[in-house]
Amino acid sequence: MQAQLQRLQEWAERRLPALTRHRRLEELPIQLNRRRIYIVPTGFGAAFTVLLLVMMVGSLNYSNNAALLLTCLLGASTAMSMLIAFRTLNGLCVRSVRAGHATAGQPIDVIFDFQASRLRQAVRLDIADGSIAFDVNGRTDVRASIPTEHRGWLTLPRFRIWTTWPMGLFRAWTWSRPNLAVLVWPRAEVSGPPPTLLDADSRQQRLHRGEDLASLRDYRSGDSMRHVAWKASARHETLLVKDYEQPEARQEWRLDWRHLRGLDNESRIARLARWLGEAQIQGRPCSLWLPSEFIELGSGPTHYARCMSALALLP
Repeated sequence: MQAQLQRLQEWAERRLPALTRHRRLEELPIQLNRRRIYIVPTGFGAAFTVLLLVMMVGSLNYSNNAALLLTCLLGASTAMSMLIAFRTLNGLCVRSVRAGHATAGQPIDVIFDFQASRLRQAVRLDIADGSIAFDVNGRTDVRASIPTEHRGWLTLPRFRIWTTWPMGLFRAWTWSRPNLAVLVWPRAEVSGPPPTLLDADSRQQRLHRGEDLASLRDYRSGDSMRHVAWKASARHETLLVKDYEQPEARQEWRLDWRHLRGLDNESRIARLARWLGEAQIQGRPCSLWLPSEFIELGSGPTHYARCMSALALLP
């Protein structure tokens, strides 16, 4: 029964222009109103309607007033269920849509900002292959995941907002397709050589007169007596001195598109993406030269996102 209703709905969308006018791109915010909300009985609702008809025929045939009254009450409840299902979506607003970050092949999180003047219960959002149930009370954020395949701009697919609240007798729904695209970062290569450095990347230690203790070492002539670790020295035959050291700053990486000769464009992008990820993990500052722009030396999540977005936008 459910499959037949689904086929009937798809046929109606192909044949009736009123059902397909919302396939066009829409600007946010999107306000749901009576002109774009559709409602049909569910499989359970159709069976319940047949049951009411049988009850009505039986009560009239046997002149059973109590059964007829019950049938009328159930019929009134059915009509109220249809009205409540419609009012659950009527006036609902999609204020904005925000997207996170993801590399090609990984799902990207998209956050829908819903707003309603009163409580809306048991609303569902169908997008891509997922379905999310939620309530709207004031402003509510709904997070959905959309699969990705390629880097670059990904147009947000058409999604459906629907509900069968409160009794599951009727399904009210609407389609929407906001004029919005999300940026998908390139997929990094699994492994490869490190970037070419100007100088050796050593981690030499230098004396740092600070508060962080690095280690204890043997006393050398000229060391200040204030740095002697007396308690530790009592357990050894020689004096031990507190040594304050910190590693030198990691050498910067200058990532350059022109240095990756012999690779095609997508392989260059994948290698630069891997280097950017390694630099981000190691906390190493880096710069990026691309044919379209040059990104100055920097570090941190914001710098990483800027570089990855620049790679994603390459032709």
